[in-house]
Amino acid sequence: MANTQILPVPSSARPARFKLPRYAWLLLAAIAAYSSASAMHWDDRARLWVSERFQSQGLRQGSIWLPEYRAVIDAKEFPGMEEDEASDLTYNPQTKTLFTVMGKNPFLVELTLEGDVLRQIPLVGWSNPEGVSYMEKGRLAITDERKHTLSIVQVDANTRELNFTAFPSYNLGSSKNQNKGFEGIAWDPRNRQLVLGEERPPALFTWKSDGSQLLKGDKQIRASDELDLRNLSALAVDPRTGHTVLLSADSHLLLELDQQGEQVSFMTLLGGFNGLKDTIPRAEGAALDEAGNLYMVSEPNLFYRFEKSR
Repeated sequence: MANTQILPVPSSARPARFKLPRYAWLLLAAIAAYSSASAMHWDDRARLWVSERFQSQGLRQGSIWLPEYRAVIDAKEFPGMEEDEASDLTYNPQTKTLFTVMGKNPFLVELTLEGDVLRQIPLVGWSNPEGVSYMEKGRLAITDERKHTLSIVQVDANTRELNFTAFPSYNLGSSKNQNKGFEGIAWDPRNRQLVLGEERPPALFTWKSDGSQLLKGDKQIRASDELDLRNLSALAVDPRTGHTVLLSADSHLLLELDQQGEQVSFMTLLGGFNGLKDTIPRAEGAALDEAGNLYMVSEPNLFYRFEKSR
């Protein structure tokens, strides 16, 4: 058999390769960076950061002032709850303890202020509890994102189980995104109302109450153009100032609003900031006590405590 010789293809016959000029790559990179910054609301954070630098000492003292907080307990684990997904957190001033709700396998967990587990209370009949808030006299408000309900339960030292059908339940109505419904809930004692947070798009509502298991009227939307967050994971009302903090897992951010709904301060949840060794993976709950200490939980089973630097 004769040898077959393979001849090289002349360069003129090869298809031309398209090559973007350097300035085009720079432009694409700039567009990508701007899109990412816009999605994360970094431009809004930059403006707020600049305004924080010029705030008076009196305003700082009259607010929560999140930039001064530092982690003193960083990513402490709840043992044996790796698959349960901590979803929210609330502080009980009567018992000086915390309650967190587990969304994947529904139950309530009582914690010390150091993040140690005191007891677990099964939530029988709940489907996907995502929000919890202490109200008054042992009452806890719990939202179920899948059922679109708000229940007000009674918990005392002898409670070992809670049954959905045994307590008043209120229909929260449909959400724009049925899979991203009501996650945040907080009791506002000054205004005698519950504050509710819809996850995406972020929105705030209020529902009047006398602190008992009865709610008055229907929930009312609290219009705001200050919710510069990718999602809203949780809410807490500061008992000292009446200010509200809004937690966003997707934005890795905690945002403070005053009683008029204006942005006051913020805290990033990224590693290397505010005493955090690593980024909080998915922050889902926040609470404040009467001394101003800040607590957080993150999926899957992590606990954080922040204190204000003096």
